[in-house]
Amino acid sequence: MKRLLRKLIQAETTTDKGELAAAEIISAELGRSGIDARIDSWDRTRANITAQVKSSGRKGALLFACHLDVVGAGEASWKYPAFAAVENDGKIHGRGSADMKGGIAAIVIAIGEIVNSGTKLRGDIILFGAAGEETDSCGTKRFVRNFSGMPELAGVIIPEPTDFEIITAHRGMLWLKVETCGKAAHGSTPELGVNAIASMKALLGELENYKIPFEPHELLGECSMSINTIAGGEAINVVPDKCDIGIDIRTVPGQNHQAIIADLEKIFAKLKQKNPQFGAEVSIIREVRALETDSRCDFVRDFCSAVGISETRAVGFTTDGPYFASLGAPVVIFGPGKPQLCHKPDEYIDIGDVEKAVEYYKNIILKFLS
Repeated sequence: MKRLLRKLIQAETTTDKGELAAAEIISAELGRSGIDARIDSWDRTRANITAQVKSSGRKGALLFACHLDVVGAGEASWKYPAFAAVENDGKIHGRGSADMKGGIAAIVIAIGEIVNSGTKLRGDIILFGAAGEETDSCGTKRFVRNFSGMPELAGVIIPEPTDFEIITAHRGMLWLKVETCGKAAHGSTPELGVNAIASMKALLGELENYKIPFEPHELLGECSMSINTIAGGEAINVVPDKCDIGIDIRTVPGQNHQAIIADLEKIFAKLKQKNPQFGAEVSIIREVRALETDSRCDFVRDFCSAVGISETRAVGFTTDGPYFASLGAPVVIFGPGKPQLCHKPDEYIDIGDVEKAVEYYKNIILKFLS
């Protein structure tokens, strides 16, 4: 298990490097148990992997949905090299160790041990590893589009790092780019241009007072909006004709993303009415809906029974879960690793937690499929 985890971390599956190396490592590991895997590769280094352990088909299948990619190591210094996968003091250190190479290693080993044991299954195990979860969900979208022909699902388990808490709901994500448009002119004759930065200043003033309409969610609370990037201007002696901001909006179940965009367009119209030279447009950078699985449904109850945990939780971060929910099956998020370590320097995972996850995943498979 440690060998597999270290190899997955060392694969360095950032967006620049791609996921193909990790997919090949997983395929080789599954092959040791006679499990065939299909690698779907594009753009030379991008890749998904899908493996299916077939059964009698009397029960619905379990889909274990992982992501192969990791965020970059960043510019901050690390105690150990970010992709060296150093083992020390009962931990394996490295980018992706928690998010989510530890969960991947655990489910791959668990499936191999189930198959090697000769256990007769009444429902299929489907293992999926996606490209691009950290950036644009391209791999999961590709998988969901091509899912026809696969068996009916009993449920979906996402082995993200939850420190073994069962997550059944999370907020959605709406990333927007808003660009104000002006007219370039020489800095010595600004009256001949339209300053896009000045237009953005007016827009930011309106956004300070804008509150997104929503109904507070029982578990997830409020929607949030944060303006986190701004860029504009080409040179100090040129009136800027473009300025843009990046807005990170986190939504709760039931919110209409298009209604938020429509609100922004109403603000644009208001500002243009005040100043005919004002111009702005909005575009979607990334959009993921909120997730809400009924914690009282049979699948969640049986899942809780399988792992011996009675409570479920909701979290603020976002996963590819809503895409898998579109397949018509309940989705839970459950895995080893501390979520607070994700995307930070000196990320690590406790080896004992990965070993514990192997046993949890075996228990889940046996509960639902044997």
